[in-house]
Amino acid sequence: MKKLFKLFFVSACCCSLAACEDYLDTSSPSNMDDGFVTSSPSEALKIMSKAYATYRQGGAMFSLYDWNDPLRSDVEYYCEGPGPNNKYARMAISETNVNDLQDGFNGSYSVISYTAKFASVLAAKAEYQADLAAGRTSAWTQLYGEAVALRALTYFNATLHFGDIPYGYENTAITEYQLSSRFAIYDKLIEELKAVEPYMYRLGEGGITGERISRTFVNALIGKIALHAAGYQTIRTDMEGLYGDVQFETKATDATNKCAYVRRTDYKNYLTIAETYFGKAMGEAAGSAKLLTVDERAGINNPFQRHFQYSLDLQVSPETIFEIGCPQGPGPDGMAANGEYLYAFGRASSGGGSNGAPTKVFAATRMTPAFYFGGYANDDPRRDVSGVVTGADGKGHEKLIPFTTTKNKADGGGVCLNKWSYCYMEMPYTAKQRCAGVNYPVMRMGEIYLMLAEAKAGLGKDGEALSLVNEIRRRAFGDQNHDLKGLTGEAMKKAVLDEARLELFGESRITWFLIRGGVISEAAVKAQAEIRTICNNLRTKGYHEFANGNRFPAYVWTKQVTGPFMGYDCKDASDPVNYPAWRGIYDYTKTGYKVDGKNHNTAIKGLFKTLTDAEIAAAEADGYKKTDYGIVYANNEATYVANQMGGIENATDVPRYFFPIPFETLSQSKGAVTNGYGLPQE
Repeated sequence: MKKLFKLFFVSACCCSLAACEDYLDTSSPSNMDDGFVTSSPSEALKIMSKAYATYRQGGAMFSLYDWNDPLRSDVEYYCEGPGPNNKYARMAISETNVNDLQDGFNGSYSVISYTAKFASVLAAKAEYQADLAAGRTSAWTQLYGEAVALRALTYFNATLHFGDIPYGYENTAITEYQLSSRFAIYDKLIEELKAVEPYMYRLGEGGITGERISRTFVNALIGKIALHAAGYQTIRTDMEGLYGDVQFETKATDATNKCAYVRRTDYKNYLTIAETYFGKAMGEAAGSAKLLTVDERAGINNPFQRHFQYSLDLQVSPETIFEIGCPQGPGPDGMAANGEYLYAFGRASSGGGSNGAPTKVFAATRMTPAFYFGGYANDDPRRDVSGVVTGADGKGHEKLIPFTTTKNKADGGGVCLNKWSYCYMEMPYTAKQRCAGVNYPVMRMGEIYLMLAEAKAGLGKDGEALSLVNEIRRRAFGDQNHDLKGLTGEAMKKAVLDEARLELFGESRITWFLIRGGVISEAAVKAQAEIRTICNNLRTKGYHEFANGNRFPAYVWTKQVTGPFMGYDCKDASDPVNYPAWRGIYDYTKTGYKVDGKNHNTAIKGLFKTLTDAEIAAAEADGYKKTDYGIVYANNEATYVANQMGGIENATDVPRYFFPIPFETLSQSKGAVTNGYGLPQE
């Protein structure tokens, strides 16, 4: 079991709160002082733990960012038909309401106010001042850095999702406020983080694990903020002077909604900052963090999956740079963390909310058939770890997931995310949904490799970028036989993006590679066109064949077979039970669940190729039944096109991916704060 960094909710573990900015709906610790709550680092850490918990529950994962990001790319989509849950992922701006993300917006400012106040209390402590003056890292300088960094992370994420926002008003009595340029915010955050990172512990030092913000993460965060500052993004054109003297090169404009898709002309200055600090996070500041390249498990050789197995084992992976602890089950106060991993993000299960085998897994994030069947090389060990065609019925049985768009869980939606799966836990938690105890991941080393490659490619350092991409590929394939060679210029940039898709599917990252790279609209239109071609071929030919030779079939043949058992790596494509790999079903009798029957596993024939008449006859004689598969996808073509960022209709469209700032903040600003991009004002 993991040594969980406890996240306290009860008032005994933090000082009292008082509202100070009603129009931003934030709250801050009003009577923090050098008394009890900061009498020792251990007591102060309880305050910091409250901030982490607030970020997880209200300011980021549950109510805001990661609900939308993994549903918005050319290889990811939402499990149901178009509706309110995926309107922002689809960029369906006409369907939005001004208060859709009110809780997430206000939750973000609660974290910002809380951490700012905590940092100010720590800064006044004599012990902190003495350590800073002596140039030494201590528990006090570490805690101060954590508070500053969590505030910066929250501001940064808010700019990604709301655009230009009010900045710097926390814990002060004000009557007027306005929007700040995101570019000005980025500059301030970078400087603040540069100031604290030398006085923080690297991962593995001072008892700091990946469940707390470290110097390692702060260096990576500086790099990430700089990378976004350098990348393409959508800005407002309806507020003259908002961006000061920043100059832009424009890729597309939208006169109707008064916005433009641009990047700053001095972007290489920020790519250089990103290169420097990603390099530090991977080098001098890495501490114990590393890219996992060895799998020590007997009979398994998949270092890529090993990283995710750590989280399923409720441990912190050596590849983790930062993740927020999520306790398993209800706490002693009866409250439970909303654990979206193994609920919204995981392998689908049609179980009920409680006492399922496994419990319900909504599985919002799905993988396009084009990517699953045609995007991966057939020997890429990441494919089956990342996507899976079967889920669970919630009663201890594996089942094929259909492409029905009116149902979710394992009853519809198609290929789903497989990096987090109850079935690979040592002892799945079955008492209640959303309580599995899998941590909320924020950053891992594999992402840093690819972001650094992106920065180097943007600076024209193609050889260095290629080396980083090949390190990721060698970890995946286990050899150098799949290395890419001789790539330069735009081909190198494309290779980074392609590898990000293969490596980071379902981790809320691909959309940002597309946006920063200036290619999200082109990618959306291309993906939509490919869906139409696939669906036409399914209806007319009975399959669609991809360049790698795989066929996405209209029909497959399935039957339930003796089990339960779990599958691992399997390269034998003729094995109907273990191939595709990394599926199967856990033996839920171990959890005390009574599983009916004995045929708990699903065997599949004809998944990647077209069966001959003789093979069909043999399969049916062996008890296999013809099952609608790709034909259901084809019959729902319009829905799947709409879910693939349907708000983008042309390659020249300006992507409008922001959430609206809520009405209360707008109305109390005396007209200084408004929503842009065509978002609602009231």
